[in-house]
Amino acid sequence: MESPLTFVWFEQDSSKITIDNIDYRFCKNQIVSLTEFHKVDISGVCNAKLIRFNRAFYCIIDHDSEVGCKGILFFGASQLPVFDIPVEELEKFQTVWKMFEIELQSNDELQLEMLQSMLKRFIIMCTRVFKSQENYHKIENASIDIIREYNFLVEKHFRTKNTVAEYAEMLHKSPKTLSNLFSKLSSKRPLQFIQDRKMLEAKRLLRYTDKSIKEIAYEIGFEDLQTFGRFFKNHEGLSPTDFKKAAIIQ
Repeated sequence: MESPLTFVWFEQDSSKITIDNIDYRFCKNQIVSLTEFHKVDISGVCNAKLIRFNRAFYCIIDHDSEVGCKGILFFGASQLPVFDIPVEELEKFQTVWKMFEIELQSNDELQLEMLQSMLKRFIIMCTRVFKSQENYHKIENASIDIIREYNFLVEKHFRTKNTVAEYAEMLHKSPKTLSNLFSKLSSKRPLQFIQDRKMLEAKRLLRYTDKSIKEIAYEIGFEDLQTFGRFFKNHEGLSPTDFKKAAIIQ
């Protein structure tokens, strides 16, 4: 599936998933949203609901809004987007899910439009809950739009663009403006998003492919192996070679 986006709704406590080599434990009625950029290993989920869709299916609807495929649930969060379904909202979520199940049994020309409409409703409900639990009310919507657009651009261009200034130029903002916006909502600086994305890709390639360290360095935007080696060790605490050996042993 091209560019899949995913919601996982956990139906019991102590569900365990490894996402980007970090172990997470989820509680009953928590939802996590994932993009195609997440590497997911499922180790201990017994019961969960899953919605998976691609951008071609949903992005034709409000693709620039906060509930579109570039919305805060996928590219606007400073960390993995996880939220709890409030008790008072649980019945609404269950009703929408039941409507999904019913509509999937349909087989007429209106099914696609109905599924898109219900998906949009589900995303709006999730977005509202996530924003309320993550204190998004403290920052105005225009600023949130800039942050999520920045994150989306980093996902698209982290292999070739290495500085905040390059992304600021694409957003028609100054690097200082971006830094000020991120300081209001995130513990990370804009540069950290670029560096973390490069590190994530480096670790994925080292762990899951047979590419040489030199090939990986060039692929994620480093001109020479030495610079990549220093960058990796500063962030991970060990060299790319040692990381790859440890991954093989595991």
